[in-house]
Amino acid sequence: MEKWSLMTITVLLALTVRWAVSLGSYSGAGKPPMYGDYEAQRHWQEITYNLPIRQWYFNTSDNNLLYWGLDYPPLTAYHSFVCAYIAKLINPDWVALHTSRGYESQPHKLFMRTTVFVADLLVYIPAVILYCFSLKETSAKKKASTCALCILLYPGLILIDHGHFQYPLSLGLALWAVLCLSRDWDLLGSVAFCLALNYKQMELYHSLPFFCYLLGKCFKKGLKGKGLVLLAKLAGTVLLSFAACWLPFGTDVEQIMQDKVANIWCSLSVLIKIKNVISPRTQLKLSFAVTFLSLLPACIKLTVQPSLRGFKFALVSCALSFFLFSFQVHEKSILLVSVPVCLIINEIPFMATWFLLVSTFSLLPLLLKDGLLLAYAVTTPAFLAVCLASFSILEKTSAEDLQLKAFSLSLKGYVSWFKSFPRIVRSLFLLSMSLIGVLSVLSAAVPPPQSLPDLFPVAVAVVSCLHFLLFLVYFNVVILWDSKNRGQKKMS
Repeated sequence: MEKWSLMTITVLLALTVRWAVSLGSYSGAGKPPMYGDYEAQRHWQEITYNLPIRQWYFNTSDNNLLYWGLDYPPLTAYHSFVCAYIAKLINPDWVALHTSRGYESQPHKLFMRTTVFVADLLVYIPAVILYCFSLKETSAKKKASTCALCILLYPGLILIDHGHFQYPLSLGLALWAVLCLSRDWDLLGSVAFCLALNYKQMELYHSLPFFCYLLGKCFKKGLKGKGLVLLAKLAGTVLLSFAACWLPFGTDVEQIMQDKVANIWCSLSVLIKIKNVISPRTQLKLSFAVTFLSLLPACIKLTVQPSLRGFKFALVSCALSFFLFSFQVHEKSILLVSVPVCLIINEIPFMATWFLLVSTFSLLPLLLKDGLLLAYAVTTPAFLAVCLASFSILEKTSAEDLQLKAFSLSLKGYVSWFKSFPRIVRSLFLLSMSLIGVLSVLSAAVPPPQSLPDLFPVAVAVVSCLHFLLFLVYFNVVILWDSKNRGQKKMS
């Protein structure tokens, strides 16, 4: 009974923070002609409610794709239709074809904010709660509530979902998939991940770890026996899940085919104008090659030695590789890395907290544009305070605490300063936080030089990118030096 009381308090606190953030501004408020992501979501409701399904993804006189054309898979469209149906019952003007473009009012803002709130409450938050209760590392159920509190108070997701405006459904479904796999419910996990992928195609960031982990389990069971049966079941489940999502579009192939950032290319452009050196086609090929090579070690290790722990770390590493090296990336895509990091906050609280703070900082230019400075300035220090109180993160900086013991043993005799490692790490963390604080203040309070109008957004992107590159190295070291049976989940 006590564990549920603690979790109830945790959820209420998380909901209160979300409600407070939602009272502020949103993406594109009062900024015609395109407005922002808020208007995009409203427009998709308008389109899906008023037009036949065969016109949702095509440019017509009633559906101008240049004005927030629907560019996400079917589940996003179905979700928009459900929201639109409810909106029509409340006020038909909210989704009236053509005339509702750019619609802004307090009642409509309340409705839209509520739809995000409900999505969070029905999908994302329950997945977090059940995941934290399922953790075998949590010897005391009080720790499950602590872990859930830190995850649910992660400011990056709150500020984007309830401030900027975005639905947490794809990430929530991906969490359900991870939860199912942690319980050995592989088929249900596959269904949940297929749903996540059919809500937002960016879930491809997580697809390789899911594929490699499940394939590795099949290999482990033997491809001449149970492993082959599991592989067939998984293949059938994936095909049926996709078929169900696309069924309303029938067999129309044409329908199906319609469907400043802290990454390395954006940061390099400060020093080298890449587009002047190589063609976009060449950069695309280079981007693919670098991305593939950067995620290959983690994927091979996961396939050969499938473990739940390795799977969660691979989710982080692969998503971060995609974010850093992909050809075109939106700054919000860092959330696809941050949510898997939240899943290992109980294992490496210091590094997870550090990463989550940097990821929130990387969103600063977008948050300033949306008028979310106050929300950022309150939620980010609050999150740090909660992590400090919950995990005593500054005391968890030894090689063992950072899952680097095996790596440190391999360097013994070669690196003399490893004994000072905890102190060095803490110093780097404090330096990092100081730099983030200074750049945050400068970005918010100091006008940039006229000759360098993008000075602060570029500085934020470069600093964040350097952090992310170091984190990528760190996560890959943890994965590759992980002993074969460490954290291995028994696979029957």
